[in-house]
Amino acid sequence: MANLTPIPDPVEPAAAGASGPEQPSAEKHTFRSEGPEPGRLRVYLGAAPGVGKTYRMLEDAHLMRRQGIDVVIGLIEPHGRADTIALVDGLEQIPLLDVQYRTVTLREMNIEAILARHPAWCLVDELAHSNVPGSRNRKRYEDVLELLDAGISVMTAMNVQHLETLNDAVARAASTQIRETVPDSFLRRANEVVNVDITVDELRGRLRQGKIYAPEKVEQALANFFRKGNLNMLRELALRTTAEQVGTAAAEYRRTQGLEQAPMPEKVMVCLSPRAGMERLVRTGARVAGRLATDWYAVYVETPDTDHRHGDPEAFARLEEYERLARDLGARVVVLRDKKVADALIEFARKENISHIVFGQSARSRWDIFLHGSIVNRFLSEMRDTTVQVVPVQKEKR
Repeated sequence: MANLTPIPDPVEPAAAGASGPEQPSAEKHTFRSEGPEPGRLRVYLGAAPGVGKTYRMLEDAHLMRRQGIDVVIGLIEPHGRADTIALVDGLEQIPLLDVQYRTVTLREMNIEAILARHPAWCLVDELAHSNVPGSRNRKRYEDVLELLDAGISVMTAMNVQHLETLNDAVARAASTQIRETVPDSFLRRANEVVNVDITVDELRGRLRQGKIYAPEKVEQALANFFRKGNLNMLRELALRTTAEQVGTAAAEYRRTQGLEQAPMPEKVMVCLSPRAGMERLVRTGARVAGRLATDWYAVYVETPDTDHRHGDPEAFARLEEYERLARDLGARVVVLRDKKVADALIEFARKENISHIVFGQSARSRWDIFLHGSIVNRFLSEMRDTTVQVVPVQKEKR
């Protein structure tokens, strides 16, 4: 794969991918002026299991080691692949932590040991993994954020279907529910994104040769997740995601170098409600904001006659979940209070110079809209320079 952006550090290996601007992810990991300089983040992104993400990451780690860079393995999942296991030899491994969960003992990455060892670079595989309940962090990407904030640079790997905003698209196209996800804001924080890509036929050939799954699982995989149409779709998503990172990095470079006047930044607003199925709306808004490389807001209007906390606990719980998801995906959550929802949203949109607004499809009847008006219609008539997108919202199975 061609190098998309050179790594500015002279001691880095020449192999690189797309680079993007550093951005904080979750609030608990926001950069501070004091403390160590945050580590660099390199993400190896692939379309599916078996494309060679872990193998490529280990190859680059060996290259770093030969250049005298202090690099260790925090956690690697070779999945029994002989070629990958062979590459683990010769690299220092931080012993895993044994965690007791119910009646079994599971092995997790030892964050304390890595922080104490404090290498220059650490390899962390299977980024979308959920940690054992009761662990230091809920998700492995949060472990990585902690290492970065401590000044340790990280190489990590993930498949594109684990990006949170692609969850709905992959579930529909591949008829597969992806439960382990990573916020898009984490990927935007990456200094480099390396797209590890092979052709669909080559990947299916590797599957048939037993290089990805055990022989008894091959036929089922070929008929389901590893269908040609599904793999082509995932491959396109991986390429597009990497291209977005390249575009964002190029725009940021031009801005910081003063090569051209930075255009007025776009802003996206998602209008929340406590209705069921609004997860899709939040992910759509995050995806739009990612394409525009811009900030975005998740806005809910609370009126005097609504008290979901006491009057409708289920609606209140849903709303809290939507707000949590929006924050995880990089949004600023805003709660407005007004007698009229439309007035509050329009005033906020004008004040913040919102350029793109995402609504959920109304569940009201045409007769009700005719009698009482529509918020979407108000926006279309009063915010003529704003893009209004209406997303069909269906109740999701829980």
